[in-house]
Amino acid sequence: MSRAVLVTGASRGIGRAVAEVFAAHGDRVALHYASRRAAAEEAYAGLAGSGHVLVQGDVSTPEGAAALVDAAVDGLGGVDVLVNNAAANVAHPLDRTSFEDWQSAWRQVVDVNLLGAAHVSYCAARNMIEREVAGRIINIGSRGAFRGEPDHPAYGAAKAALHAMGQSLAVHLAPYGIGVASVAPGFVETERVADRLTEDVRQQSPFGRVAVPGDVASAVHYLASPEALWSSGAVLDVNGASHLR
Repeated sequence: MSRAVLVTGASRGIGRAVAEVFAAHGDRVALHYASRRAAAEEAYAGLAGSGHVLVQGDVSTPEGAAALVDAAVDGLGGVDVLVNNAAANVAHPLDRTSFEDWQSAWRQVVDVNLLGAAHVSYCAARNMIEREVAGRIINIGSRGAFRGEPDHPAYGAAKAALHAMGQSLAVHLAPYGIGVASVAPGFVETERVADRLTEDVRQQSPFGRVAVPGDVASAVHYLASPEALWSSGAVLDVNGASHLR
């Protein structure tokens, strides 16, 4: 049966690949974007199948998060699967960043990567509970939560908290049949990090490359499947053996 899938931050990169893999398997997708309307429309137009909707919203505010879930519910009739992919990342190395810019970076990153995901998860999960749907919530975390992010400490901290939030929700929502899991990618070949993909970065993996968005999308699709219910609470490393724990 076709599921209603909300993917946040899906105008490009990992989010777009996630939206594409669900659509290719017959699901209806609410493709969310914040400000990149042209990229989002291009991604939306390329989705296989029908019944998809394009939703805009600012996940960094509680009101924006609630509104985008409402838009997805109105467009799809509900939310069966949520993929928390929307993210912000700004460099703020402690030794080269003013205290004012340090505070701003932390606020921006935490508001989107952690609080935004928390608020969207709340609204989507309440919809699943009300509709008695055995839904799924999948968070896009990061290898940086374990390996550290020296120049982007707020990003690493927020992703670690996102993993922990997912595990807490996995326990809380299990009685409703809702599974929650996270993936922790390493570097992925996307526009966002193109300037950081040096040969040294590629050689962090014994495969000699970084991930492509589809590598992450396939892991997300599996964790959202009925067969993966017993992986609820898991944090799945998707880093090409570049960091082992």
